[in-house]
Amino acid sequence: MIRHARTVDHAAIAEIVEAAFGQPDEARLVERLRADGDVLFELVAIEDGRIDGHILFSRLWAQSPHLYAALAPVAVRPSVQRAGLGSALVRASLEQAREFGAHGVIVLGHPTYYPRFGFSAEAAAQVRSVYAGGPAFMALAIEPGAFDDPLSVTYPDAFSA
Repeated sequence: MIRHARTVDHAAIAEIVEAAFGQPDEARLVERLRADGDVLFELVAIEDGRIDGHILFSRLWAQSPHLYAALAPVAVRPSVQRAGLGSALVRASLEQAREFGAHGVIVLGHPTYYPRFGFSAEAAAQVRSVYAGGPAFMALAIEPGAFDDPLSVTYPDAFSA
């Protein structure tokens, strides 16, 4: 089952994110994004009554009247990784982003993982950001034309902390 995260889930989310990344930095990122009010939405995946996965979308500031979002981070409990839970979270969250009104989504992630969901470095080619320029910087247009014109985006402060 995938649902929106609740405040009572925060401790379990922190545990999963830290375990998945092997360090506390990404868990701190999640906490800071929440504290700064930059979270668009968070989803959790629950199996056997336990939270086993988490994904977060934060807002990006763009020189555009449209809403752009950053996907980061996505984490799955190490004991259940490679069973499709991360993919299910990404798919559900992209649908949620569409319903939320996002025009496009940007991810800084593994260049062989995210293309299966439609992300590409080519789509992000005209996006200016401190993270732009490498194969891990990818974009996905939720609405047609989201990345057709040059676009400058700024990530929330939590990403540079």
